[in-house]
Amino acid sequence: MDPIDNPRARTAAVRALEAEFGELISRFRRVLSENANRVSPGMLPGAYKVLTTIARKEQVTLSHLADCLMADKGQISRAVRELEALQLVTRTPDPEDGRSSLISPTAFGLERLSVARAPQEGALLKALDAWSLADIENLSRMLHALSAGETP
Repeated sequence: MDPIDNPRARTAAVRALEAEFGELISRFRRVLSENANRVSPGMLPGAYKVLTTIARKEQVTLSHLADCLMADKGQISRAVRELEALQLVTRTPDPEDGRSSLISPTAFGLERLSVARAPQEGALLKALDAWSLADIENLSRMLHALSAGETP
């Protein structure tokens, strides 16, 4: 019987995958927490995630930021105010919508992010050093399919 047709084997494999994701998520949360603390002592991981998203997008509205992070606009607004108070981001009027602002990282914010990320810089490269390029590309393809709800 093909493993794809064996419901017990499939359930066991999915449970094992779920456990591995749990470990990966726990490790990722630790990294986020450590990085947040390096940006600014006491910064919560959620605010750090908001900052990294703003830095990645370069310029973003509050609404788009909330959509990207699948979070409540009020929660994101509080995090942005915290980041502004720390001079890590700035708001400018949105030229396309006078009721809205564009949020951008400051040079200081980008510098703090760089400092915060330095200890983990290259960790993924190092962890995957012995992997073949094909295996890395396959993992990337499979994770994309999983997160998009597609069949690889």
